[in-house]
Amino acid sequence: MLSLRGGVVRTTISQIAEVSGYSPATVDRVLNDRAGVRSRTRDAILQTAHELGYFGLASAYGPPEVEMDFLLPAGDNTFMLLLRKFIIEEATKYAGIKPRLHLYEDFNPEHLAERLLELQGHTDAVAIVMPDHPSIREAVNRLVIGGIHVATLVSDLPSLNKIGYVGVDNRAAGRLAGLLTGRFLRDDREHDVAVFIGFASYRGHEEREMGFRSILAQDYPHLRIRDIVQVNDDRERAYEETQRLLMNEPPAAIYNIGAGNQGIARALRDAGASPVFIAHDLTEATKGMLMDRTLDAVIDQNPRVEAREVIKLLASAVRGACEPSYPPRLQVVFRENIPVV
Repeated sequence: MLSLRGGVVRTTISQIAEVSGYSPATVDRVLNDRAGVRSRTRDAILQTAHELGYFGLASAYGPPEVEMDFLLPAGDNTFMLLLRKFIIEEATKYAGIKPRLHLYEDFNPEHLAERLLELQGHTDAVAIVMPDHPSIREAVNRLVIGGIHVATLVSDLPSLNKIGYVGVDNRAAGRLAGLLTGRFLRDDREHDVAVFIGFASYRGHEEREMGFRSILAQDYPHLRIRDIVQVNDDRERAYEETQRLLMNEPPAAIYNIGAGNQGIARALRDAGASPVFIAHDLTEATKGMLMDRTLDAVIDQNPRVEAREVIKLLASAVRGACEPSYPPRLQVVFRENIPVV
């Protein structure tokens, strides 16, 4: 039986499983948008979830309207393009949600802080993907003092009065990348590794580098990080930097922490080089790189799940509810297990 707390229907995976007749594990796979579920089963579970109010946060009088703002980086980063798309799509599943996207190209922290403060008095909730900087953290805390609910998305920020973070454990993601690199280069010879960083000011990128370094030092001391290249998630810059690396002594492995995979792959194809290449986020572009073996493995986080969960988190906070959270999970994708969507 569904429980009511504060006038709000709280729906759980177990309740959806009981009503739909499918196992909790299958329901969990559908709600986390993972592969391996028949379309008919997926549709039935999603229909049950809708009917039980999982996507609606329904109350006896209908849910109050929530104005929700999302501040995300602009540009052609494929993962961010997907995240923007899914935010709009997922928001339509929730009654009373009014999403607004704000895209920024200027990474100046003072300017970003100003953009945050401009939302005072004009929104109920804010989700941000932003660099880690004192000015940004102070602006967020001022929003919270003003009664606005704030969540971090994809990359966390410390020391904030936020309601939560929605995203993967980025340090664990970096350790996973290091494990894969070490397993691919198991001959115990010394090898040079190149690390590409999108923006060092993103805490998520910093945490991935820390995780990668830690497992190489711990388990694979024969692998040496020779080059650390910041490319600002720019494909052309990634292409040029990869060309530069390949002109001298090519690294045995490349780990790309952020965006720019298409630039790296193009340089590798042009040079006919085939180092171990580990990257993040499964997109149509990285699927193609896996298929032609330019890319060895992708560490994926699910942008649709992240969009859904941050909307649920913010809407619940504004409406005084306590919604269960299903955080996104890390998944390693190889050429042989590319999910069929």
